[in-house]
Amino acid sequence: MESRLSLNSALFAEATPAGAYYAAASAATDPSRELLVRVLKEGYLAPLDEDRLVAWSGTDSQHRALEILYRLQKLDFIYGTETPRPPPELTLEIQLPSLLRTLSDTGRVVLADDNGFYLASSGFHHESAEEIAALASDTLALGARHRLLLKNNLNINSTAWAISDPTGRSELGFHPLYIGQQSFILIIGGSPRLQGEEFVALVQALTRRYA
Repeated sequence: MESRLSLNSALFAEATPAGAYYAAASAATDPSRELLVRVLKEGYLAPLDEDRLVAWSGTDSQHRALEILYRLQKLDFIYGTETPRPPPELTLEIQLPSLLRTLSDTGRVVLADDNGFYLASSGFHHESAEEIAALASDTLALGARHRLLLKNNLNINSTAWAISDPTGRSELGFHPLYIGQQSFILIIGGSPRLQGEEFVALVQALTRRYA
């Protein structure tokens, strides 16, 4: 197996939407998540070579680092490209409203921190965004209190919560995002749309600011 793994060092590494979600979905660290975070933060700077791959994955073996990269590619969490996406020239504060509105089928989205303060919103009135952010902070604390039950007893790895209608469709969803030492909650009114490049851009912008 070792002889079969090799790296195309002419390509830049980019995270997919699924990779961005995995990178931010938990506060726990592992080599795969560490590599994805570094790709989100610095992947556009230079093609991914062997030395950078080993350093970014936090391993002491080139072969082990290649195995991690191979697994992430198989999971469709990461891919190689000749044309990386450079960071936007706009500040995070200016980017957020336009990014957030693309993440819901209704355009109603709030980004809050773990203290219950909202950083930006789209489609909600200011007063509603404030109250929803406080509610989101409570759901984050609730999930933390019952983490062992959900993960170990019920085998539920997701940390997201939702208020749903009788058909099971989410009316208001709470998606924790863990960026470095900072926790955020992405609050989505309606059905979430987290499979596009806009979600990658959001996680990328937060990672470059806070990771």
